[in-house]
Amino acid sequence: MTWDWSAVGDFMPHFWDGLLVTLQALVLGSLISFVLGLVWALLMRAPTRWVRWPVGVVTEFIRNTPLLVQLFFLFYVLPEWDITFSAMTTGVVAIGLHYSTYTMQVYRASIEGVPAGQWEAATALNLPLTRTWTAVILPQAIRRVVPALGNYVISMLKDTPMLMAITVLDMLGEARLFAQQNFQFTEPLTVIGVAFILISYPASLLMRALERRLVR
Repeated sequence: MTWDWSAVGDFMPHFWDGLLVTLQALVLGSLISFVLGLVWALLMRAPTRWVRWPVGVVTEFIRNTPLLVQLFFLFYVLPEWDITFSAMTTGVVAIGLHYSTYTMQVYRASIEGVPAGQWEAATALNLPLTRTWTAVILPQAIRRVVPALGNYVISMLKDTPMLMAITVLDMLGEARLFAQQNFQFTEPLTVIGVAFILISYPASLLMRALERRLVR
């Protein structure tokens, strides 16, 4: 086996296309997971079990079901019920929905970690419930969850190759297509492997630095 630099050069235009798709899926999926995870966490604190129980069942089901199964269900089963999305939209929704059940746990733990005195002070000041959440509780809770959410972003990045299973041409999808067309597998797969390292490792270092800063 010999390394062919010309194959790398031929693959690079496809790589940049795949990288753009990967980053788009990562950013949009992260936004969905962050927002929806917070919604789940707030609903789990509802005073009535008729809200908490359905939310708990749904989130447990999603969290304990493989992401790949969810991708197949959304992409191949929903169209049978006349619910159709593009492959990219399906992938983004699946990743965001799946990881929202994990970010929900992070939000819940952080909210429960806010000292009871903060709740008591808001009550003593007769703050409305909305004001208590937006001005007192959430600013403290969200600051604590930033490092953990960053770690989930890295996990999402490493799960984006699953989108290839529903025809999304991310980095792995582009590499596979190029390899099948040119019968050269080593070069494109190596390039995307290095790309994942170059993206995820600096991101993990950034999260560690941010966590140390927030702790101080």
